[in-house]
Amino acid sequence: MEKYRIANRVKDIEISGIRKLFDAAGPGSINLGLGEPDFDTPEHIKQAAARALAMGKTGYTPNLGILELREALCRKLSQENNLSYTPDQVIVTAGASEALHIIMQALVEEGDRVLFADPGFVSYGALAVMAGGRPDGLSLDSQFCIDPEAAKEKMDGARILVLNSPGNPTGAVEDKESIRALVEYANDAGVTVVSDEVYEHFIYDTRHWSAGLFGEDVITVNATSKTFAMTGWRLGYMAGPKEYVEQSLKVHQYCQACASSVSQYAALAGYTGPQDCVREMRDEYRARRDYLYGRMRELGFDFPVPEGAFYLFVPMKRSMIEQIIKSGVIVVPGEAFGVNAPDYARMCYAASMDDLERAVERISAVVG
Repeated sequence: MEKYRIANRVKDIEISGIRKLFDAAGPGSINLGLGEPDFDTPEHIKQAAARALAMGKTGYTPNLGILELREALCRKLSQENNLSYTPDQVIVTAGASEALHIIMQALVEEGDRVLFADPGFVSYGALAVMAGGRPDGLSLDSQFCIDPEAAKEKMDGARILVLNSPGNPTGAVEDKESIRALVEYANDAGVTVVSDEVYEHFIYDTRHWSAGLFGEDVITVNATSKTFAMTGWRLGYMAGPKEYVEQSLKVHQYCQACASSVSQYAALAGYTGPQDCVREMRDEYRARRDYLYGRMRELGFDFPVPEGAFYLFVPMKRSMIEQIIKSGVIVVPGEAFGVNAPDYARMCYAASMDDLERAVERISAVVG
């Protein structure tokens, strides 16, 4: 008999390969592995947090989150995404990660299939398993986008379709007609669409379309982490039909109670304050993307230019990935993102231009 018994649904899940590489990075390594902005949180947001601390706003908040933040999120969703929500349809969470977790726990029954892009964000499959569901990856086309017709073949009988546009790890942006086709078919088939839109403000060559524009059975997930360079503040949200919010709130109440009070007041300043900081970050990411993509193409790598987020998804054999990591550049093997792209590596260009230039020098030496 085992001395310490662990639930199989957790024991069978691997620790994220991204975090393993991050934790194992040696001295002097250039980390292009972790998807985290290298910018500081904008000053007006930090000042709002300081004011909240000074005013003693350090206690519990309502489970849903402070009303003024939820009202600000509803205005943001209306003005930027053309989506109509009321404050009681919004839960403020500890990052988008918690939002995804409570949605899965509230909606997924034992054995339910959860569809998502493969390669795709590492959390979707693990969260589905924790909820008792079965992860089911969707293959991508040559541009790293979901093929709506192929997805429809898997849709019948599934419980959730997770859409992530712009996508991690590929940087691909789904076009309007693809999102419309996926959402309309999903809703007709009784499949709830969970739209993870955390990279929506970092799109360079096209525009963002929210899945909620095309159907009612849609839950929108977003966060301050990428938009305002607030990864450590752990502040996100979900917005959707009241029926889903009421049930997700039960999970949130017992696992989290409420998002950090100080982070909520900081986020309020982010969403109601000046947005030039977001545009400045987007423009800098575009310049870094253009540099790194151009240099990787010069080295002989052929792959689509990412239209959003801050990642390149570069085709290369595992042996080369290992050599690059040994040279002191941390990249993430494609196998961390599913089963369909083992011969790829994700490179994050949310690093300084100086780091990107030094990384390219080391990669060039490996490629020869």
